[in-house]
Amino acid sequence: MARVTVEDCIDKVENRFELVLLAGHRARQISQGASITIDRDNDKNPVVALREIADETLSPGDLKEDLIHSLQKHVEVDEPEADAHEMIERSESSPEAAAAAAPEEDEPVTFDRMSEEELLAGIEGLVPPEKSDDY
Repeated sequence: MARVTVEDCIDKVENRFELVLLAGHRARQISQGASITIDRDNDKNPVVALREIADETLSPGDLKEDLIHSLQKHVEVDEPEADAHEMIERSESSPEAAAAAAPEEDEPVTFDRMSEEELLAGIEGLVPPEKSDDY
């Protein structure tokens, strides 16, 4: 078997850093049990991932999307908005439902104020931490 080189993959994924990210992500997928698209030939997972990219058995765009999705902590789900027609029907059927569906006006935000004397009195009331031999 011929060695897989960066030159074999660089025409598929132009950025070398992105190539490393995609191949690493694919190698982790393979180690977690994903099916491979080429013969293994006693190669390790990173080599198999690079060979898959070089042979174009996987789309680099799909790999990139999958990598981005795996790194997301919060995935937003677009929920359908209520149709204007439904909102009109609700408002015509009962004024109470229309009032409940209407957005409430924002209330003014108030902040608590503290004088310098109150702040100093609060700080003086704090208990200092116990001393230990670790410091």
